[in-house]
Amino acid sequence: MSHTARTGHRFRDADSGKTLDVWFPRSNEAIARHCLAEKLGLIVGDFVTVPLPSPEVPPASAEEAYLRLHLLSELAWRPNTLNLEGLFGLLNNVAWTSVGPVLPARVLELRVKLQHEAHHLAVPSIDKFPRMTDYVVPEGVRIADADRVRLGAHLSPGTTVMHEGFVNFNAGTLGESMVEGRVTPGVVVGRNSDVGAGASIMGTLSGGGKQVNSVGERSLIGANAGIGISLGDECIVEAGLYVTAGSKVRTPEGHVVKAKDLSGKSGLLFRRNS
Repeated sequence: MSHTARTGHRFRDADSGKTLDVWFPRSNEAIARHCLAEKLGLIVGDFVTVPLPSPEVPPASAEEAYLRLHLLSELAWRPNTLNLEGLFGLLNNVAWTSVGPVLPARVLELRVKLQHEAHHLAVPSIDKFPRMTDYVVPEGVRIADADRVRLGAHLSPGTTVMHEGFVNFNAGTLGESMVEGRVTPGVVVGRNSDVGAGASIMGTLSGGGKQVNSVGERSLIGANAGIGISLGDECIVEAGLYVTAGSKVRTPEGHVVKAKDLSGKSGLLFRRNS
């Protein structure tokens, strides 16, 4: 059954009314969540209905932003196909605690109110984005450390994210892949490709500006290597080598070109002349 809107359960700060998070169940049922922060009066929960987005229209509220992040993690949309302009400004910075989300300024108040509860408070993260697995659990995916995968990550079945792997929002895999390095916003990794241990891919938030980089199919970025360009299919970047757009590359024919001129081409081996 298709839907034109999604129903989610929202937590808001009890005093300011600021939206802390929204969970949209895949079943589109009105399912309530409860936590100690709500019981102690710091946050309130309610239901919200949000229309499904038009891909070219940016989100106008935190609720719309959360729905877009859910749709990416549910694989309903691929990275870079939904307009996420202004998303950072719509999301509040949240202390993601073991008793529920609260504004960071209220953590001390929360500790005081927890004095008579049998609970040791943990605050694993203070961020605008929660971890994906608390909201969307993808099928056919292995994630060794869920703290390293943000809501909005797009992980296709057959993906493995190892302990040092990290996948940001609006980024991810398009098929079976091994992720042992960092996949930053805007980046997609093709089927049967491997992001080696400690490797990184420059995204739109890590110095890449609006340049969207990607990795094709059956490609390998070696351990502690990195790219600031796109790789086509069946490419290899030698371990420890970081190829930026301005890197000078000598071709087999002896020509020296900038790496950006090779961006997206297939069948390339990038190695240092050692």
